[in-house]
Amino acid sequence: MRKSFVVSALSASILLAGCQAVNTTSGGAVGVERKQYMFSMLSTDEVNQMYAQSYTETLGEAKTKGVLEQSSSDAKRVQAIAKRLIAQAPQFRPDAAQWNWEVNVIKSDELNANCGPGGKIIVYTGLIDQLKLTDAEIAAVVGHEIAHALREHSREAMSKAYGVAMARQGAGALLGLGDDTLGLADQVVNYAMTLPNSRANENEADLIGLELSARAGYDPNAAITLWNKMSAASEGAPPEFMSTHPASASRIASLQAAIPKVMPLYQAAKK
Repeated sequence: MRKSFVVSALSASILLAGCQAVNTTSGGAVGVERKQYMFSMLSTDEVNQMYAQSYTETLGEAKTKGVLEQSSSDAKRVQAIAKRLIAQAPQFRPDAAQWNWEVNVIKSDELNANCGPGGKIIVYTGLIDQLKLTDAEIAAVVGHEIAHALREHSREAMSKAYGVAMARQGAGALLGLGDDTLGLADQVVNYAMTLPNSRANENEADLIGLELSARAGYDPNAAITLWNKMSAASEGAPPEFMSTHPASASRIASLQAAIPKVMPLYQAAKK
């Protein structure tokens, strides 16, 4: 037991030693101020380039299958909504104005959407059509995903995974420990550092997405109706989106508490 404690402490020390404390965005009206720890050897540009390659491959496959939508009504709606949201992104980080943003819609029954590192957005038509989303609800989805990109949550998650792997190797080399003990160290570090932050990431994306939507002139109350629709859809076979974005009473309560903070922004945008 004593050795396991030493290993977990050493693993955490190695992980933290390779990380830099940053804050990728300003806090905004919603007050997102959490410091993030990014692995110093994993730069923003590297992550963006890696994702851009994957994004291009995904679009290529969709085009080959004839499901990449560029002029459909869904595509036009998403592109117009995303344009307004993207215009507000520099409110949280000025360099987002120079990002090579891309917005694409793929015809699929999948209820999903994402915005990868560097501003690469994909929305699947199933999400819009099956849930009968309003423009404001689409803005809530896309704003949430844009927030993940602005906060570099993918890079943060990769930094943690990279750091844990290095810590595992370092602890094993220094203490001569077997796989069983190292496995326990992995579990301790993952539980202590990865899980709480993943929950924090979702909350941050909710709040920043809410503010982006309000600043772009979309009713922030749509975030509540969106997640209610998501929750209802998950009662059967849970949609893909819900596997990484679980709806809960606490999530909706957090959004409801934040709406008064961004309502003046929405009202100003509507004038």
